[in-house]
Amino acid sequence: MAVCVSTAVMRESDRWTIENLVPSKELMARAGRSIFESVDWKGPVGIICGKGNNAGDGFVVANLLKENGINCEIVLLYEHSFSEDGKYFFDKCVAAGIPVVTEGRYGSYNTILDAIFGTGFRGEVKEPARSAIEKINASGAYVVSADINSGLNGDTGLGELYVISDLTVSIGTYKYGHFIGKAKEAMKAKINCDIGIKIIGETKEISEENT
Repeated sequence: MAVCVSTAVMRESDRWTIENLVPSKELMARAGRSIFESVDWKGPVGIICGKGNNAGDGFVVANLLKENGINCEIVLLYEHSFSEDGKYFFDKCVAAGIPVVTEGRYGSYNTILDAIFGTGFRGEVKEPARSAIEKINASGAYVVSADINSGLNGDTGLGELYVISDLTVSIGTYKYGHFIGKAKEAMKAKINCDIGIKIIGETKEISEENT
């Protein structure tokens, strides 16, 4: 059985943890490191980033790849849009000399990290994310999704267009969308990484046998 929460509970748990236990930048650093340590990376790696904290996790991974001598580049879908913590880690990437592009070479990557949308995504996927997701799915690369596959609703697991991953690395606690809706079609494998978020609110157990 897997413990799951709603995205609302996850947001509240993040907020409480940041205010009482772990500073937000440290929590982002833990999330990125958990993703990095969960994957056997094969370069070159394309890190496809949106504009929220999900992208921030991608920037942390980029720095760790650079530190470990693995060739990578950041594909920035929204050039001037960052969360506060995401910008902090993006600036570290720039200082480290990690290439940043706006048009990815999707067919040339051996591994792709999907860091476009997080679990709070709702609605229809629009450009430029739409084309990026289509290119990820057509790339032939080993695809890793940060927290949840971009394009899936974190509560329902539904989406009209979404990343199909070889591995999804859930952060903190699984969300309902990791197991229902299109989750089975979207995720070939998934793991959860506990980064010290205290869950504040209702949890449910979902059987993993049929997912």
